[in-house]
Amino acid sequence: MSPLAFHVQGDDAGSKAALLYQASKATKRPYLFVLAHGAGAGHAHPWMVKYARSIAERGVDVVTFNFPYKEAGRSAPDRAPVLEDSFRRVIVSAAAHRHVEATKLFIGGKSMGGRIATHLASAPEQWPSDAPSLDGVIVFGYPLNPPGGSKRAADRTSHLARIAVPTLVVQGTRDTFGGPDAIREALKSHAPRAPIEVRGIDGGDHSLAVRKSNQDQIDNEIWDGVVEWMANVLPSELTTGN
Repeated sequence: MSPLAFHVQGDDAGSKAALLYQASKATKRPYLFVLAHGAGAGHAHPWMVKYARSIAERGVDVVTFNFPYKEAGRSAPDRAPVLEDSFRRVIVSAAAHRHVEATKLFIGGKSMGGRIATHLASAPEQWPSDAPSLDGVIVFGYPLNPPGGSKRAADRTSHLARIAVPTLVVQGTRDTFGGPDAIREALKSHAPRAPIEVRGIDGGDHSLAVRKSNQDQIDNEIWDGVVEWMANVLPSELTTGN
């Protein structure tokens, strides 16, 4: 089934910057996953499409979208507050979609999109009053270090300790932005409010691609594992800060 394009509240009239990949009826679960793209490519990138379709085939409604800079055809990402505002508006519009009936809400993304998802989760006082409670965060390739593997001083982990819902980070061991061990080490100096699981993909790069010939097997294990993790997360009892 082709994804359904829809309008996001606050966007220009007539704009349809978001897509709903409807869950397979055979495996449907009452979950919604809003998945954000990375810095270099929008939600039409093959990686985003593959992940959205594959998780939807496992019974989860998945929504992808373009951040404003990508929708406008620009290459440089917007500043964090603009990205965060866009993400929040997509969450509200996705949850209100007439084809979505979810009792669990997850947000996440690839690289930068995943990091912005953690920003939202770490600031419950700014959570939209008209959005459902958040149940969990899922990040594919957390950008621990700046682009190029630079070790410049940059605090990209302290806010993770303020997230009050479970978080899953799927990280390749060849990720030049920081491997799973580097993330675990960075988290040691914090005291997270909720569990943060860092799941390593042996030989995976920043896009979780491996050099071996068993990429399909690795991909399926990732997707199966993500949906299983969702199923084991208890529904959130957190309220927003509004």
